Amino acid sequence: MNFPSDLKYTKDHEWIKVEGNIGTVGVTDHAQGELGDVVYLDFNDNTTVSSGDTFGTVEAVKTVADLYAPVSGTIIECNTGLNDGPEQVNQDPYGAGWLMKIELSNPAELDGLMDADAYRALVGA
Repeated sequence: MNFPSDLKYTKDHEWIKVEGNIGTVGVTDHAQGELGDVVYLDFNDNTTVSSGDTFGTVEAVKTVADLYAPVSGTIIECNTGLNDGPEQVNQDPYGAGWLMKIELSNPAELDGLMDADAYRALVGA
């Protein structure tokens, strides 16, 4: 299992990588493994979200799960390439399988997220 140290993590198994005031969000390697083969993603029409809000769902062979925003802000892009290739979430969860980009409205919320070591402890790895 992969736990990149340059990311922040949520208890709901999303990750965020922040560059400037823009965060790229996805599901963790652990989460994609628990979900099984991802077959479909559905993103809400929301343009703004608050930390903890649902911004979509991921459908896998085993289950359907909500996707939660790790921080508050304005959604500036969703990875529409996943419509034709949802398996990228399984194959490259920290790269091509990213889900959305968000412009942070409250960067201080990042302080409430976990680092790689804390997330690794959460999932027992």
